[in-house]
Amino acid sequence: MFVVISDVQIKPESLDGFKNWFSESNKTVSKFDGFINRRLLETKNGKHRILVEFENLEKFSKMHQSPEHENLHSIAASYMEKLPEPKFYTVVSQ
Repeated sequence: MFVVISDVQIKPESLDGFKNWFSESNKTVSKFDGFINRRLLETKNGKHRILVEFENLEKFSKMHQSPEHENLHSIAASYMEKLPEPKFYTVVSQ
């Protein structure tokens, strides 16, 4: 499995809109081959992280390079104070 974890800084006034957009955007992302899961996480002190799981890097990359993802990413950026800082992982043991 391939996992992407991105810390995101959402504009405080945009948080509700971002949460709604995130749920709706999952409908698009979930249609891609290899999609497993995508969640928005929140800490007690209000920091946010996005967790994305795909079957493998190749299938994630195909989604990431699609026009649909480009559109979703541009909308997401409008809710954020700065662009996400993704970290990429491959699951090596369970």
